[in-house]
Amino acid sequence: MTIASNLGFPRIGHRRELKAALERHWAGELDAPGLAAIGRDLRARHWKLQGGHGISHVPSGEFSFYDHVLDTACMLGAIPPGYGWSDGPVSPATYFALARGAQGLPALEMTKWFDTNYHYLVPRLHGGQRFALTENRPLAQFREAASLPLRTRPVLLGPVSFLMLGKTTDGSDPLDLLDGVLPVYARILRELAEANVAWVQIDEPVLALDLPQRAKAALGHAYAVLHQGPAPEILLASYFGPLGDTLATAAALPVAALHLDLVRGATDLDAALAALPAERWLSLGVVDGRNVWRNDLRATLGLLRRVADRRGTRRLMVAPSCSLLHVPLDLRQETRLDPEVKGWLAFAEQKLDEVAALARGLDEGDAAIAAQLAASDAAVRARRASTAAHRAEVRERLAAAVPEMETRASPFPQRQAAQRHRLGLPPFPTTTIGSFPQTAEVRRARAALGRGELTADAYERRVEGWIAEAVRWQEDTGLDVLVHGEFERNDMVKYFAEQLDGYAFTQHGWVQSYGSRCVAPPILWGDVSRPRPMTLRWSAYAQSLTRRPMKGMLTGPVTMLQWSFVRDDLPRETVCRQIALALRDEVLDLETAGIPVIQIDEPAFREGLPLRRAERAAYLRWAIACFRLAAGGVRDETQIHTHMCYSEFNDIIDAIAAMDADVISIETTRSDMELLRVFADFAYPNEIGPGVWDIHSPRVPSPEEMATLLQHATAAIPPDRLWVNPDCGLKTRGWTEVRAALANLVAAARTLRAAT
Repeated sequence: MTIASNLGFPRIGHRRELKAALERHWAGELDAPGLAAIGRDLRARHWKLQGGHGISHVPSGEFSFYDHVLDTACMLGAIPPGYGWSDGPVSPATYFALARGAQGLPALEMTKWFDTNYHYLVPRLHGGQRFALTENRPLAQFREAASLPLRTRPVLLGPVSFLMLGKTTDGSDPLDLLDGVLPVYARILRELAEANVAWVQIDEPVLALDLPQRAKAALGHAYAVLHQGPAPEILLASYFGPLGDTLATAAALPVAALHLDLVRGATDLDAALAALPAERWLSLGVVDGRNVWRNDLRATLGLLRRVADRRGTRRLMVAPSCSLLHVPLDLRQETRLDPEVKGWLAFAEQKLDEVAALARGLDEGDAAIAAQLAASDAAVRARRASTAAHRAEVRERLAAAVPEMETRASPFPQRQAAQRHRLGLPPFPTTTIGSFPQTAEVRRARAALGRGELTADAYERRVEGWIAEAVRWQEDTGLDVLVHGEFERNDMVKYFAEQLDGYAFTQHGWVQSYGSRCVAPPILWGDVSRPRPMTLRWSAYAQSLTRRPMKGMLTGPVTMLQWSFVRDDLPRETVCRQIALALRDEVLDLETAGIPVIQIDEPAFREGLPLRRAERAAYLRWAIACFRLAAGGVRDETQIHTHMCYSEFNDIIDAIAAMDADVISIETTRSDMELLRVFADFAYPNEIGPGVWDIHSPRVPSPEEMATLLQHATAAIPPDRLWVNPDCGLKTRGWTEVRAALANLVAAARTLRAAT
């Protein structure tokens, strides 16, 4: 009998209960036991919910109050010195100091979880690291579920993936620590076996990467060691792409089952069927865990039957492609979506229904799921036939675009001279990334506008007031290039998507980005165009208030693509080029209105990079082209900025240079300017703003600390090409922090000016 299985579930709750609880805890309004109680309630609800949707293997242990990689590091005792831990369970204070920082304690480095928009905290390791089991979290949550009573499948991040996702402070290879961490994993598995746990899911997502031989050998060694001791049956899970040349490694491991992501890794199937022994269970990830489109049940059943014809169904699991962490929770909450578009969608709960239906249909035949098949067929037909999704005028404009539209009129040195003449900036010019705090007052006004309690005219007058105040304050503080503050914007993608044709929006379609940070990605369902200007009104108003340069702020085409749920019936390149043309219109309107600096943010540029090197050149070609298509029409004297954060640039630095932005601002604080080495080694030709304030931490760095970071930067980048700015936008910070930190930032820049 086929098993309906799930790999992971959203943590945040139907109404973002986890976010609210965390923020109350951080504000001192909810104590640690109260936070723990809310976590228990959420877990119980989610376990029962999954079982109610027909899932037989319900995961446990993957719930986290901030990040599952951080949870793993804390469980293994991989905690840097100075954070108040020496032995035993890790306290909430230590846990959140690692996650968010505390006065005198920097937060752990944060980066993207493979090619998703989820962020994980990078384990900070060192040569000779000693590991110790602080608490068997998977066992604790298994027992918690058993008390309900519910039987679950504990989930662990695998030892090789954990080490490869970490960084060592001494430059040693994290895999050198494998023999030190394996006894802790062996103990976790032994204790699970002693508690009569039948199955454990061990995630090794690094299997989807190009692995060096040493990493493949490490996998073999790790699972050989773990196989020697008592343990539940192991489901080894990989996701986010095909295994490719690591399939042989995975197939040879002594585990009971292997999970394949057949949404992104369909090319693995035939090779896996040939390589896996008959006694090996096979988990097939056939429902997309990263996107919101309904499954074509009939087509998927055809694929599953091809597998069943060769292997039978006795050792078969049907599952989502990966954890459902990456999709919203329940489509039924969405009462305002266009019924046509809504009929094409499935969120986490609906995807569980699809998994259960596929398992049942495979075992019992089409008649057992006739209603589900009919609904799926109707949705497939309607989506293909929609004239709203397929617009001739958009496709004709895209077909008429020529390569010359992707090129600035002059090379950078000539543009740089024209821009310096126009802007007249001092050395180490100061600016911010764009947004200022989204205060309760700002949020209340936006909500009142949405409810119809505040007229559009009244709302705009309030926004004008906030902008005017922000411009005066920036002038008084001494910033050189100003921003209008983005008070009118809700989210850097959603704000633009709401003004473009081809997007839909949810009321409760929240997805965790990190910690309490949740985003509601727009749904890109149709061809994209810009009916009217989007930012012109506010940027032009802000510029009218000051003689200093004002920066216009746009979200770039690649990020608009990456941070949306993107239609899967067109190539992503085609969709991205449609967005780029729409943004090009906005860029040209801003320039015509006299805005001298235009920032086109691309924080998701590297996020879109395929995990496999062989596929990267094609992606980079069209991603670069789309950025240049959006920016390429302006005059030399108009300065184009871009911003990227939480990215490793080593392997794409040439592509970043090829984007040809006049100025790039990057996150460097958590890595202590480590990222700048890449730009220095490459001899990056344009100007750079390395962040000197980690805005994801509540601490305010001193002028001396920022000046020291800038001094480090001058060792890598010529001073005449350095800008001074925070790591990222400031919408999540409070004004008290912002005023103090930006005053310190300006003071740091002045210190360096005086020294040069």
